[in-house]
Amino acid sequence: MKILVSNDDGIDSPGIAALVKSLKEIAEIIVVAPQYEQSAVGHAITMKIPLRVTPYYKNGDFFGYAVDGTPADCVKMGIRNIMKEPPDLVLSGINNGSNAAINIIYSGTVSAAREAAIMEVPSAAISVTNHAPKNFDYAAKLARRLALKMKNQKLPLGTMLNVNVPDVSEEEIAGILLTKQGKSTWDDVYEQRKDPYGKDYYWLTGKMFDVDTDADIDQVAIRNNYVSITPIHFDLTDYETFKKMKNWHIESLMNEKET
Repeated sequence: MKILVSNDDGIDSPGIAALVKSLKEIAEIIVVAPQYEQSAVGHAITMKIPLRVTPYYKNGDFFGYAVDGTPADCVKMGIRNIMKEPPDLVLSGINNGSNAAINIIYSGTVSAAREAAIMEVPSAAISVTNHAPKNFDYAAKLARRLALKMKNQKLPLGTMLNVNVPDVSEEEIAGILLTKQGKSTWDDVYEQRKDPYGKDYYWLTGKMFDVDTDADIDQVAIRNNYVSITPIHFDLTDYETFKKMKNWHIESLMNEKET
Protein backbone atom coordinates (compact mmCIF):
# COMPACT_ATOMS: atom_id res chain seq x y z
CA MET A 1 0.00 0.00 0.00
CA LYS A 2 1.22 3.50 -0.89
CA ILE A 3 0.02 6.38 1.30
CA LEU A 4 0.46 10.07 0.53
CA VAL A 5 0.71 12.11 3.74
CA SER A 6 0.12 15.85 4.01
CA ASN A 7 -1.09 18.37 6.60
CA ASP A 8 -1.62 22.09 7.22
CA ASP A 9 0.71 22.62 10.20
CA GLY A 10 3.78 22.39 7.99
CA ILE A 11 6.20 19.62 7.08
CA ASP A 12 8.24 20.13 10.28
CA SER A 13 5.27 19.68 12.65
CA PRO A 14 5.44 16.91 15.28
CA GLY A 15 2.01 15.64 14.22
CA ILE A 16 3.07 14.70 10.71
CA ALA A 17 6.24 13.07 12.06
CA ALA A 18 4.16 10.88 14.41
CA LEU A 19 1.77 9.95 11.59
CA VAL A 20 4.57 9.00 9.20
CA LYS A 21 6.36 6.92 11.84
CA SER A 22 3.19 4.96 12.57
CA LEU A 23 2.16 4.43 8.95
CA LYS A 24 5.61 3.20 7.91
CA GLU A 25 4.78 -0.03 9.74
CA ILE A 26 2.14 -0.90 7.12
CA ALA A 27 2.86 1.05 3.92
CA GLU A 28 5.23 2.94 1.68
CA ILE A 29 4.90 6.62 2.65
CA ILE A 30 5.30 9.70 0.46
CA VAL A 31 5.18 13.03 2.27
CA VAL A 32 4.18 16.20 0.41
CA ALA A 33 3.35 18.98 2.85
CA PRO A 34 3.41 22.78 3.15
CA GLN A 35 6.80 24.32 3.77
CA TYR A 36 5.21 26.59 6.38
CA GLU A 37 2.07 26.43 8.53
CA GLN A 38 -1.14 26.85 6.51
CA SER A 39 -3.81 26.53 9.20
CA ALA A 40 -7.34 27.74 8.36
CA VAL A 41 -6.60 28.39 4.68
CA GLY A 42 -9.52 26.18 3.69
CA HIS A 43 -9.46 24.73 0.19
CA ALA A 44 -7.36 27.49 -1.36
CA ILE A 45 -5.14 26.60 -4.31
CA THR A 46 -2.31 28.67 -5.78
CA MET A 47 -2.94 30.15 -9.23
CA LYS A 48 -1.17 33.51 -9.67
CA ILE A 49 2.33 32.65 -8.46
CA PRO A 50 4.63 29.67 -9.18
CA LEU A 51 5.01 26.85 -6.69
CA ARG A 52 8.37 25.52 -5.58
CA VAL A 53 8.99 21.98 -4.37
CA THR A 54 12.01 21.30 -2.14
CA PRO A 55 13.29 17.93 -0.87
CA TYR A 56 13.09 18.06 2.92
CA TYR A 57 15.47 16.27 5.30
CA LYS A 58 15.18 15.56 9.02
CA ASN A 59 18.30 14.63 10.97
CA GLY A 60 20.09 14.08 7.68
CA ASP A 61 17.49 11.64 6.33
CA PHE A 62 15.09 12.33 3.46
CA PHE A 63 11.59 12.93 4.87
CA GLY A 64 9.52 14.22 1.97
CA TYR A 65 8.79 17.22 -0.21
CA ALA A 66 8.07 20.73 1.08
CA VAL A 67 5.78 22.86 -1.09
CA ASP A 68 5.51 26.63 -0.66
CA GLY A 69 1.74 26.44 -1.14
CA THR A 70 -1.49 25.30 0.48
CA PRO A 71 -2.48 21.83 1.71
CA ALA A 72 -4.69 21.34 -1.37
CA ASP A 73 -1.71 22.36 -3.55
CA CYS A 74 0.40 19.70 -1.84
CA VAL A 75 -2.04 16.87 -2.49
CA LYS A 76 -2.58 17.93 -6.09
CA MET A 77 1.20 18.23 -6.59
CA GLY A 78 1.85 14.89 -4.94
CA ILE A 79 -0.67 12.97 -7.02
CA ARG A 80 -0.17 14.73 -10.35
CA ASN A 81 3.57 15.51 -10.36
CA ILE A 82 5.60 13.72 -7.71
CA MET A 83 4.08 10.24 -7.69
CA LYS A 84 4.23 8.10 -10.82
CA GLU A 85 0.77 6.70 -10.08
CA PRO A 86 -1.96 7.72 -7.62
CA PRO A 87 -1.60 6.51 -4.03
CA ASP A 88 -3.92 3.96 -2.50
CA LEU A 89 -4.77 6.41 0.27
CA VAL A 90 -4.19 10.00 1.38
CA LEU A 91 -4.00 10.86 5.08
CA SER A 92 -3.80 14.45 6.30
CA GLY A 93 -2.56 15.33 9.78
CA ILE A 94 -2.05 14.83 12.59
CA ASN A 95 -3.49 18.31 13.15
CA ASN A 96 -3.12 20.46 16.26
CA GLY A 97 -6.69 21.28 17.32
CA SER A 98 -10.07 19.80 16.47
CA ASN A 99 -11.70 20.10 13.05
CA ALA A 100 -15.38 19.62 13.78
CA ALA A 101 -18.67 21.43 13.10
CA ILE A 102 -18.08 24.71 11.19
CA ASN A 103 -14.29 24.30 11.46
CA ILE A 104 -14.47 21.72 8.67
CA ILE A 105 -15.01 24.56 6.19
CA TYR A 106 -11.94 26.51 7.31
CA SER A 107 -9.57 23.61 7.89
CA GLY A 108 -6.53 23.16 5.70
CA THR A 109 -6.11 19.65 7.13
CA VAL A 110 -9.60 18.63 5.99
CA SER A 111 -9.10 20.37 2.64
CA ALA A 112 -5.99 18.31 1.90
CA ALA A 113 -8.04 15.14 2.33
CA ARG A 114 -10.96 16.63 0.43
CA GLU A 115 -8.70 17.44 -2.53
CA ALA A 116 -7.76 13.77 -2.61
CA ALA A 117 -11.45 12.83 -2.58
CA ILE A 118 -12.05 15.19 -5.50
CA MET A 119 -9.24 13.38 -7.30
CA GLU A 120 -10.99 10.06 -6.50
CA VAL A 121 -8.40 8.85 -3.98
CA PRO A 122 -9.71 7.52 -0.62
CA SER A 123 -8.71 9.89 2.15
CA ALA A 124 -9.04 10.92 5.78
CA ALA A 125 -8.10 13.89 7.96
CA ILE A 126 -6.80 13.21 11.48
CA SER A 127 -6.87 15.84 14.26
CA VAL A 128 -6.12 15.92 17.99
CA THR A 129 -8.48 18.19 19.91
CA ASN A 130 -5.87 20.45 21.47
CA HIS A 131 -3.77 23.21 19.90
CA ALA A 132 -0.88 22.07 22.12
CA PRO A 133 -1.33 18.28 22.19
CA LYS A 134 0.32 16.33 24.98
CA ASN A 135 1.16 13.50 22.58
CA PHE A 136 0.13 12.01 19.26
CA ASP A 137 0.65 8.34 20.10
CA TYR A 138 -2.96 7.17 20.19
CA ALA A 139 -4.01 9.29 17.20
CA ALA A 140 -1.11 7.84 15.19
CA LYS A 141 -2.03 4.28 16.20
CA LEU A 142 -5.67 4.89 15.30
CA ALA A 143 -4.68 6.36 11.92
CA ARG A 144 -2.71 3.19 11.15
CA ARG A 145 -5.68 0.98 12.05
CA LEU A 146 -8.05 3.17 10.06
CA ALA A 147 -5.78 3.01 7.01
CA LEU A 148 -5.98 -0.80 7.07
CA LYS A 149 -9.75 -0.64 7.48
CA MET A 150 -10.06 1.80 4.55
CA LYS A 151 -7.95 -0.52 2.40
CA ASN A 152 -10.65 -3.18 2.67
CA GLN A 153 -13.79 -1.05 3.03
CA LYS A 154 -14.20 1.19 -0.01
CA LEU A 155 -15.61 4.70 0.43
CA PRO A 156 -17.92 6.16 -2.22
CA LEU A 157 -16.12 8.40 -4.70
CA GLY A 158 -15.98 11.96 -3.41
CA THR A 159 -16.37 11.00 0.26
CA MET A 160 -13.64 11.32 2.89
CA LEU A 161 -13.41 10.68 6.63
CA ASN A 162 -12.91 13.42 9.19
CA VAL A 163 -11.41 12.06 12.40
CA ASN A 164 -11.08 13.91 15.73
CA VAL A 165 -9.21 12.32 18.63
CA PRO A 166 -9.59 13.74 22.17
CA ASP A 167 -6.29 14.83 23.67
CA VAL A 168 -6.37 12.35 26.55
CA SER A 169 -4.51 9.15 27.31
CA GLU A 170 -5.53 5.98 25.48
CA GLU A 171 -7.00 4.66 28.75
CA GLU A 172 -9.30 7.69 28.96
CA ILE A 173 -10.73 7.26 25.44
CA ALA A 174 -14.40 6.30 25.93
CA GLY A 175 -14.73 4.69 22.51
CA ILE A 176 -15.03 5.45 18.81
CA LEU A 177 -18.26 6.82 17.30
CA LEU A 178 -19.53 7.27 13.77
CA THR A 179 -20.75 10.87 13.87
CA LYS A 180 -22.42 13.67 11.93
CA GLN A 181 -21.04 17.17 11.41
CA GLY A 182 -22.30 19.52 14.11
CA LYS A 183 -23.89 22.92 13.71
CA SER A 184 -21.82 24.76 16.31
CA THR A 185 -20.33 28.01 14.98
CA TRP A 186 -17.80 30.60 16.06
CA ASP A 187 -18.85 33.80 17.81
CA ASP A 188 -15.79 35.74 16.69
CA VAL A 189 -14.62 39.26 15.96
CA TYR A 190 -11.48 41.04 14.79
CA GLU A 191 -10.30 42.68 17.98
CA GLN A 192 -8.75 46.11 17.42
CA ARG A 193 -5.38 46.64 19.07
CA LYS A 194 -2.45 49.07 18.96
CA ASP A 195 1.08 48.21 17.87
CA PRO A 196 4.13 49.78 19.63
CA TYR A 197 3.94 52.70 17.17
CA GLY A 198 0.33 53.51 18.02
CA LYS A 199 -1.10 52.15 14.77
CA ASP A 200 -4.20 49.96 14.66
CA TYR A 201 -4.09 46.29 13.85
CA TYR A 202 -6.70 43.56 14.18
CA TRP A 203 -6.49 40.06 15.67
CA LEU A 204 -9.18 37.44 15.21
CA THR A 205 -10.56 36.22 18.52
CA GLY A 206 -13.72 34.57 19.80
CA LYS A 207 -15.20 31.35 21.13
CA MET A 208 -17.24 28.43 19.85
CA PHE A 209 -21.01 28.88 20.20
CA ASP A 210 -21.91 25.27 21.01
CA VAL A 211 -25.48 24.30 20.12
CA ASP A 212 -25.20 20.53 19.61
CA THR A 213 -26.52 18.01 22.12
CA ASP A 214 -27.09 14.71 20.27
CA ALA A 215 -24.61 11.96 21.13
CA ASP A 216 -23.83 11.21 17.45
CA ILE A 217 -22.62 14.76 16.67
CA ASP A 218 -18.88 15.32 16.30
CA GLN A 219 -18.60 18.10 18.91
CA VAL A 220 -20.60 16.16 21.49
CA ALA A 221 -18.61 12.97 20.96
CA ILE A 222 -15.34 14.85 21.43
CA ARG A 223 -16.59 16.50 24.63
CA ASN A 224 -17.36 13.06 26.05
CA ASN A 225 -13.88 11.71 25.18
CA TYR A 226 -15.04 9.68 22.18
CA VAL A 227 -13.11 9.59 18.91
CA SER A 228 -15.35 11.12 16.26
CA ILE A 229 -15.30 9.78 12.69
CA THR A 230 -17.50 11.66 10.22
CA PRO A 231 -17.94 10.83 6.52
CA ILE A 232 -18.14 14.09 4.55
CA HIS A 233 -18.20 14.99 0.85
CA PHE A 234 -17.87 18.07 -1.33
CA ASP A 235 -21.43 18.08 -2.70
CA LEU A 236 -22.79 21.21 -0.98
CA THR A 237 -26.27 21.02 -2.48
CA ASP A 238 -29.07 21.47 0.07
CA TYR A 239 -31.38 18.79 -1.30
CA GLU A 240 -34.28 19.55 1.06
CA THR A 241 -34.32 23.20 0.00
CA PHE A 242 -33.87 22.14 -3.63
CA LYS A 243 -37.17 20.25 -3.41
CA LYS A 244 -38.96 23.17 -1.73
CA MET A 245 -37.69 25.63 -4.33
CA LYS A 246 -39.53 23.69 -7.05
CA ASN A 247 -42.54 25.73 -5.93
CA TRP A 248 -40.72 28.99 -6.61
CA HIS A 249 -41.02 28.47 -10.39
CA ILE A 250 -37.75 30.32 -10.82
CA GLU A 251 -37.93 29.79 -14.57
CA SER A 252 -40.48 32.62 -14.57
CA LEU A 253 -37.72 35.08 -13.66
CA MET A 254 -36.94 35.24 -17.38
CA ASN A 255 -40.11 37.27 -18.01
CA GLU A 256 -41.31 38.33 -14.56
CA LYS A 257 -41.83 42.03 -14.03
CA GLU A 258 -40.35 43.73 -10.97
CA THR A 259 -42.89 45.05 -8.46
